[in-house]
Amino acid sequence: MEAVLETHDEITRDQVARYQGRLIESTGDGVLATFDRPGRAIRAAGAIQESIRALASDIRAGLHAGEIELREGGHRVGGIAVHTAARVTAIAAPGEILVSSTVKDLMAGSGVEFRDRGLHDLKGVPGAWRLFAVAGVRPEGRREGWPPQEQP
Repeated sequence: MEAVLETHDEITRDQVARYQGRLIESTGDGVLATFDRPGRAIRAAGAIQESIRALASDIRAGLHAGEIELREGGHRVGGIAVHTAARVTAIAAPGEILVSSTVKDLMAGSGVEFRDRGLHDLKGVPGAWRLFAVAGVRPEGRREGWPPQEQP
């Protein structure tokens, strides 16, 4: 089991770095990472999921976008956005990348497709939250109709 966790951590470090994220901490069988763009976070989670699946395992990923508090000289993060992301992760099914409506709204026109997973109460977070599962991601750098195709 320890070898699987080490491989998980290595894959996660590599993919977070590949998508220009920052690995904040490992929680044993999970991680907390930050990204400057939600699309990078979604793509990193997808790449981690794909790599981990090759080990006959699945991850659950939960993403939220919001203000974070920097702690311990920026080496740790906290605040309601971090708490919200943790609660979204707890609801995700194995093999699922689940995002808050905030993330979905920020991804409009990005080529990422979502499936509505309904309203959820997130423990310790006020109100009901609509969550969405990532259902598909167009390859990076490819928007529909771009680049323009030459006419024959």
